[in-house]
Amino acid sequence: MKALQISPHVYWVGAIDWNLRDFHGYATTRGTTYNAYLVLGKKPTLIDTVKKAFYPEMLSRIKSVIDPKQIEIIVSNHAEMDHSGALEQAVADFEPSAVYASAMGVKNLIAQLHPSFEIKAVKTGDKIDLGDDTLSFVEARMLHWPDSMLAYLEKENVLFTNDVFGMHLATSKLFDDENDENIWMQEARKYYANIILPYSDIVMRFLAQVQQMGLSPKIIAPDHGFVWRKDPSSIVKLYGEFAAQKPTNKAVIVYDTMWGSTEKMAQAIADGLRQNGTTVQLMSMHACHRSDVITELLDAGAILVGTPVLNSNIYPAMADVLCYLKGLKKKNLIGAAFGSYGWNGAPIDGVTKMLEEMGVEIVSQALKCCFVPDENMLTQCEELGKLVSQKLAEKLN
Repeated sequence: MKALQISPHVYWVGAIDWNLRDFHGYATTRGTTYNAYLVLGKKPTLIDTVKKAFYPEMLSRIKSVIDPKQIEIIVSNHAEMDHSGALEQAVADFEPSAVYASAMGVKNLIAQLHPSFEIKAVKTGDKIDLGDDTLSFVEARMLHWPDSMLAYLEKENVLFTNDVFGMHLATSKLFDDENDENIWMQEARKYYANIILPYSDIVMRFLAQVQQMGLSPKIIAPDHGFVWRKDPSSIVKLYGEFAAQKPTNKAVIVYDTMWGSTEKMAQAIADGLRQNGTTVQLMSMHACHRSDVITELLDAGAILVGTPVLNSNIYPAMADVLCYLKGLKKKNLIGAAFGSYGWNGAPIDGVTKMLEEMGVEIVSQALKCCFVPDENMLTQCEELGKLVSQKLAEKLN
C-alpha cells in the first residue's frame, strides 16, 4: 500500500476501514478512515497512528516512502484507541527518539497502554524544531477528550486536527474537492451532532482562539475522513454554524409504536405542523437509528417524543434514544410528549420530565391516548402540531 502526498513534505499514511458500522453507539454507515501523517525532513515525524488492527496498513504506507527506522518523532494528538492503538507497536518498531502528547494525553496513554517508553508533555505554544520546519501545538481540550490537541506544521502551513473537522467516511479519494459534497455534508453534520455537539460552547471559544492566533492553514488534515485542501475554511465555518445551534422552522417527531396507535398520533401531529408551514421529520425508532435522530435535530427548533407504555414504563427503544439525546445536550429546542397507553399513562408524563431535564422548553402537557386514538384524539394531535408550529414561529421571530 502506498502513501499519498498531501503537501511537499507531508504524506498520508493512514488506513481505511470500509466495514466499520458502529462507533460507540453512532451508526457509521459509510465506514471511516484512521488518518496518520508522515512529515519528511531532517527529523521525520509521524503525526498520530491508527487503530491497532490497521497497523500493518499504516506500516506498509510508511515503507513506501521511508525506512520506518528513520522516524525520529511521534506525536499523539489524541489518546483514543482508534488513533493510539498502534502507538506501542510503532514505538517498538521505529524506536523514535521522542514521543509527544498533551499533559492529559500522557496521562491517558499511560492509563490505556501502560507503556514502557517515555511520553513527553507539550502544551499550547510549545514548538518542536524538525530541522527544516517547526511543529507547534494548540490544545483543544474536550474536543472531544480532555487530551485533544492540534499540531501545526508552520512553513508548510498544514494543521493536523485529529478528531476536530473530521467525519466518519471511508473514501479512496483523499481530498475534499474529490468527494461528493452532498455526501460529505451529510457525514460532517452527523459527525458533529454525534461527537462534538455537547462541547459546542467550547467549539465557539476554540474557533475564536484559533482566529486570535492568526492560524490560516493551507491544508487541514483531520484523523477521520478526507483532507481539506481546496477550501479549508469551509469546514471551520460549518463548525461555527453547528456550534451556534440556531434553530430553524423544523420539527423532529421521534416515536415508537406497539400496535400502531402512537404512530397514528405522530402522523396527525405531523399533519398539524405541516399545515402551519413547519418542516417535519418523522422518525420511527423501528426504522431509524439514534445517531440519525440527533443529526436531524442539529438544525431543528422542536422535538416531539411519542411512546407507548410497556410494563408501566416507556418503550425500551424510546428510553434508549432519550438517554442518547440527553448526553449530547442539544440546545434551543421546544417540544412536548405524547403516546398511547392501556391502563397506566404516567410513563408518558415521565417523558415530559425527561425532556425538561434535557433543557427542552415544554409547550404543552403530554397528550395521552387510552389504546387506539379516535377522531377526536387525532384532532387533538393535529392541534398539538399547530401549537408547536405557532410557538416555534414566535421563537424564531
